[in-house]
Amino acid sequence: MTHFAKPLPRRGPARRIGRSLALVLPVVLVLSGTLAVTRVNWSGAHRDSVLTASSASVSSRAAARPVQDVLRDRLLLDLREQDPGTALTHLQQAVDEHPSLARHCVSIARALGRAAVQAYGPTRAQAFARPVCDTSFAAGVAAQQ
Repeated sequence: MTHFAKPLPRRGPARRIGRSLALVLPVVLVLSGTLAVTRVNWSGAHRDSVLTASSASVSSRAAARPVQDVLRDRLLLDLREQDPGTALTHLQQAVDEHPSLARHCVSIARALGRAAVQAYGPTRAQAFARPVCDTSFAAGVAAQQ
């Protein structure tokens, strides 16, 4: 009696893909979990701070400042070098380009109003008022008087 051996079924691409995923997927999950844990603020001290694995080697001066603070400083410089009208125009353009800045618009406009009173006096500063951020510039001028 002769027995014929059945040919083995060919292993298709699905099996190769499955094996590749079985090897790669755990590595990806471990790395992404590690990166997520290093970005959590475990100290609870500052809500805006982000810890990274290399934070010990980064100086505190190299930390990025919030966009609204950078914008406020730039606009205050515009106010000093040019005039409050130019600073308010640039504020409106920045809010139009980046709508996420709208929640900071009121505080920035008030800061511009206070700086305008210091630079130009209350009467002349009020002349630059525009309806940017619900007339917060005017409110800043009035608060400084």
